Amino acid sequence: MRCVKFFIAAGAASLLSSMAHAADLPYAPPYAPPVEEFGGWYLRGDIGMTNQRVQKIDSNTARAFPANTDVGLGFDSSLLFGMGIGYQFNNWFRMDVTGEYRGRANFHGSDRLIFSSTAFQSDNFSGSKSEALFLVNAYADLGTWWGVTPFIGFGVGTSYNIISGFRDDNVQIVNGITNGSVANFADNGKWNFAWAAHAGLGYRISPSVTLELAYSFVDLGLARPGAFTLVDGTTGQSSIVLKNITSHDLKFGVRWELDAPTTYAPPLIRKG
Repeated sequence: MRCVKFFIAAGAASLLSSMAHAADLPYAPPYAPPVEEFGGWYLRGDIGMTNQRVQKIDSNTARAFPANTDVGLGFDSSLLFGMGIGYQFNNWFRMDVTGEYRGRANFHGSDRLIFSSTAFQSDNFSGSKSEALFLVNAYADLGTWWGVTPFIGFGVGTSYNIISGFRDDNVQIVNGITNGSVANFADNGKWNFAWAAHAGLGYRISPSVTLELAYSFVDLGLARPGAFTLVDGTTGQSSIVLKNITSHDLKFGVRWELDAPTTYAPPLIRKG
């Protein structure tokens, strides 16, 4: 009987010793299933600068005299702000829908017409343009080196181009006699088909945040001012069209992944 009691006491002591030892071991969290590194929704925001161009100014007068010459046509740079939502399908393909407000860019240029050897006309234009641009974009991520992922992309959509404060200072010289007039135009907006080509670099600073530095070439279509009013009060509908407006944009962006992989805390060390 004493022998049985001895073995029971020894077993109890061994069990208590094992429990005390286990309390000093690191705590292991429950097993977590693997999470896919890619795939899921993301939000994005962008800020940047536009660098816009216009190919030509068209009008009824210009079409009547094919020898006309456009001089110094162009826009100043302007700020752009954008946001969007997208989906990362895998580690190389993603798509998003974006909207941008592109601030007012001042416009300048001249249209010079030659009617005859003794009759000339010069139209000096000024004003500003802004637009709202909406695109559906697709991107290919081209691999990652040292945390940097180059990408290319293409987008299609629409642009609402707004001409504001447009003015035409007209000067005519006929047989040595100079005449002139000034036309002010009402603000006007127009929807156009738009497309864009993208290229850039992405850098993931955390499982859910990626920074972007990108370049975009954007074709914005055309724009036209509204009805004109001359200094003598005469009014009429404008035939002026700013054709083939494009822009070279430089942008800085941030992407926030909404379905980023779960990050677990390191094991808890229990001290006895």
